This record gives sequence, C-alpha cells and structure tokens, in this order.
Amino acid sequence: MRRILNFNSFNLLRVIFVIAVFILLFISSISYKHNRDTHESSKLLMHAYEVNIQLERLISNVKDAETGQRGFIITKNERYLAPYNFSRDKVNRTFIELQKLNTDNATQERNLKNLFVLINKRYDCFEETLKYNSVENFDKRRLENSLFKGRILMENIRFQVDSMKDIEKKFLEQSQKNYDNEISLTPLFSISVFLVALVLIILSYRQINRDIERLKVSNKKLLISTRLMDDAEKIGNFGTWQWDLKSDRVHYSDNQFRLLGFKPCAFVPEKTTFIQFVHQDDKQAVQASMIEIVKKKKLPLLYYKVVRQDGAIRHFKSIGRLLVENEEGQILLGISFDITDEHDQNIELYQRNKELEASNQELASFNHVASHDLQEPLRKIQTFISRFSEEDKAALSARANEYLSKIDSSSKRMRVLIDDLLLFSRTNTTKKEFIKTNLNLVLKNAKAELAEVIDEKKATISSEKLPKLKVIPYQIEQLFINMIGNSLKYNKAEIDPVISISYTKTNSSDYPNFLNHSIKKYHKITFTDNGMGFDPQFKHSIFVLFKRLHTKNDYPGTGIGLAICKKIVDNHNGHITADSKLGEGASFTVFLPE
Repeated sequence: MRRILNFNSFNLLRVIFVIAVFILLFISSISYKHNRDTHESSKLLMHAYEVNIQLERLISNVKDAETGQRGFIITKNERYLAPYNFSRDKVNRTFIELQKLNTDNATQERNLKNLFVLINKRYDCFEETLKYNSVENFDKRRLENSLFKGRILMENIRFQVDSMKDIEKKFLEQSQKNYDNEISLTPLFSISVFLVALVLIILSYRQINRDIERLKVSNKKLLISTRLMDDAEKIGNFGTWQWDLKSDRVHYSDNQFRLLGFKPCAFVPEKTTFIQFVHQDDKQAVQASMIEIVKKKKLPLLYYKVVRQDGAIRHFKSIGRLLVENEEGQILLGISFDITDEHDQNIELYQRNKELEASNQELASFNHVASHDLQEPLRKIQTFISRFSEEDKAALSARANEYLSKIDSSSKRMRVLIDDLLLFSRTNTTKKEFIKTNLNLVLKNAKAELAEVIDEKKATISSEKLPKLKVIPYQIEQLFINMIGNSLKYNKAEIDPVISISYTKTNSSDYPNFLNHSIKKYHKITFTDNGMGFDPQFKHSIFVLFKRLHTKNDYPGTGIGLAICKKIVDNHNGHITADSKLGEGASFTVFLPE
C-alpha cells in the first residue's frame, strides 16, 4: 500500500506511456500485416476470377458464332447469321481484356497468342464453310471437310482455354500456400515486433531521463542567467518591461522599480501608472508615443524626464520591439535606460565644445596675425637692412657689421619658422576634402616646385608608376615636396643626390605592429636616397615637432618638415616610418589606406 501511495503521477505517466506505445505498435504491426496479406490474396483471387470469366466469355462467343452458322446451314435463314456477324467484335474485345490481365505473366501471354491463332483459324473455317454451302459454290465434300476441320479446331480451342485455366488455378493455389505460410509466421513476427518495440521504448525512457537531467541543468543555468540579468540591469542602470497589448497588462523587472525610486514589486504596474512619474514637460509626448505604440505596434527611441518617488528628476531613454507569439498574442518588450549621467556629461561636453570653438577661433586669429601682422615687422627689418649700401657698411665698425649680419640671418630664420608653423597649422584647420587624384601628377607638381634646387644639386629622381587614390591633393603634394626636399637638404658633399620612389600594394597583416587591421589593403610608397642618413635610434623622434638632429649652423631648417609629413599621413588614416644608418642614406615609407 505504501508503494502505491509513493507511486507519484510522473512515474504513472511513464508506465502509461510505455504500455500505450507497446500496444499501439503491436496492434498496428499485426493489423497492417494481415490487411496487406488479405489485400494481396483478394487481388490474386479477383485476377484469377477475371481471367476465367474472360476465357469463358471467349469460348461462349465462338460457340455463338458456331451455333449461328449451323442454324443458317440448316434453315437457310440469314437471321441465324446475326450471332456470327457480331461475335468477331466480341472476341476481339475479350482478347484485349485478357491481354491487359496477363501483361505480367509471360506464359499466359504465349498461350493467349496461340489461342488467338486457333480462333482466327476457326473463323477462317467458318468462312470456308459458308462459301461451300452457298448455291453458287456448293461442294458437299469440301463442306463436310470444313465442318470436320471446324470441330477439330474447336476442340483445340477448348483444350487451350482449359490449359490457361489450369495455370491460373495452380498460380492461385501457390499464392494461397504462400499466404498460409506467412500467416504461420505471424507469432514469430509478433514476438520480433514486441522485442523491437521494447528496445525502442527502453531507449525512449532512457532518453527521457537524460532530457530531464538536461532540463534540470538548463533550469539552473536559466536561474543563474536571470540573476546575472538582474545584476546587469543594476550595473547598466536600465530596466526592462513587458506590455501585453491584448490583455493590457504590464510587467516590470526589479530594476525598473528601482529606477523609479521604489523597491521591487512595490506596486502593480499599469499603463497609466507610468505616466504619473513622467515629468510635466514630457508627459504629452510620452502619452502620444503610447498611442502610437498601440497603432503601429512598435516603440521608437524616446527621450524624456521622470520624477522619482524622492522628487529627483532623472533623464530616461526607452526603446522597444514587438514580439508576436501567435495570431492573437502580441507583447511589446521594452528597455528603459537612466541616462542622467550621460545627459550631464553631454551638457559638459557641449560647454567644452563651445570652448574649443572659441579656442579654434582664437587660433584662426593667431594664424591671421602670424601670416600678416608678425610678418610685417620682419619684412620691414629685411627691407631696411637691404637698404644698407656698401658705403654705409664700410662706415660701420666690424662689430656693427657682424651684428647687422646676425639680424638679417635671424629675421630670415624667423620668417621660415612662421611659414612652417602656418603650414603645420593648416594641416589641422583646413577642410579635409578627399578627391580621387592621380599621384603621378602630384609628384610632377612637387618636382616642379623644387626644380631650382634639383638643378642646383644635380639630383636624379626616379619613380615607379603611382596609383590613383582618394586623397587631399594639396596635402599629398606638400608631403612629396617635404620628402624630396629633406633628401636634397641632407645629401653627402661632393656626391650628387639620387632619390628613388617605389610603389607596391600590401596587406595590413604584413605589418601587424603599426597598421590598422580593420583596413585590409594599403598603398606603400617608399622614398630612398643616398644622403648622409641618421642614427637609427632617432627614427621615431624625427617626426616630433621642432626635433632637429643637426645644429642650425650645419643645416638650415625649423624641425617642422617631418612633423608636417606625419600630420598629413595621419589625416589620411595612414602611417609613416623611417629607417637609416649613418652615412648610408635614408628610407621613408608612407602607407596610405586603399
């Protein structure tokens, strides 16, 4: 009794499932087997019956023709020939039916052909008998021979028909014997089915147990996932909600209550409840969006303010999507983010942007001052110095002439410095409009700009064919001018400069240390010279603003040229590298994205 009481409903369902499946499988297999065998036996029986009927009909039609012919011979009345005249068509139709019934039986087909030959001969004999019985061609001897021949043919026809009936009978008996043998195997078959069903049910039962174990694990994972989701809502400062559009019922997550300043499940959420927390300034917009949700079944991105229970004003952002469970059930899933901190940061960022705009305006004003007001005194200094004649210089002392020369040199360096600073500034402040440009034409313009220096130093510049790229044309031209100009400036004494420009296409994966892997292909342009080179330890620092490896007395310059090159390459999302050894020339490589 205790075992029965402890036999819970779940175990009972398992037992019922096993018994029901077994009974169903067994009954279905037995019923199917018997129905199939009965159907096959019925088909064979009906086939034999049809063949016998058609054979009897065939004999009957021939006998009708024979009877009609005899009646005509005895009475000379042509009405007796009616069965004879119609019998031929009946015989042909019967032959067609027999052919259909015996298409899958080669023996019967052969017998049928022989029978058809005999019947044709019998009808030929009919024609011969009628011929010699007529008044015009009456011949008693031939008539008797024809009648005798007809009797022999009729006996052969009966014999052929009986042979075909015997074959059908034997075939039917063999089929019945096979059927009886199959029926005798039914118990063995039933046991086999029972064993197979038992194995299947045992496997099913085992699989059910495994599924239950997996379900327990999944439920445990789901519980952990729910807890993680709750923690994620707390960390991410957002809450989720569900709105059943059919029943108009609303469900809040625990953190959705917290965002409104309540403990979880502190009240029953409703559609109208949430409106009470919306700030007066945004209440009308939120109500309009809720009406839009019902119409269009979706929630667009919505920004609004809410007033928490403690009176604090918070900024919210909500978004949702429709989940269609079936034709009747529709649930709107939504997420509400507390973006107050983000809103405050945006306000602070807006203020900083305004300050940055003011700073940019000041920088633009400085550029104007540097390009006009600062250069004006320098031009005047250089103008007044140039007005000193040789006589005026001779009247001055040697020290005064030295000071005058230093003033002239310093003013020239100051002007070059201002020009370089303006150029560096323009790489940041000017509009960056990318245009598809033929770099070969850009290189040609750069060499034309440096033509005087190239001729003076007897430099040789060779270049491979460069591609067409989307670039900022004037910046790339300045890049080429600075690269070639740098090689011309630092050439070896007594050696004509040789500058080669090579081009190839490369993959970012070939240079994983400094190229952006999100861009697959880069255009690699390398400038190589035979100049004096530099110490490899400075291959990174030479691109720093105002960084110089030589004194201003050794080589003129401001230390801004290579910094401008790096800035231009950065503006194109590319990369520039340098490599060299003292006394062995230098190599600068520019990578531009495809």
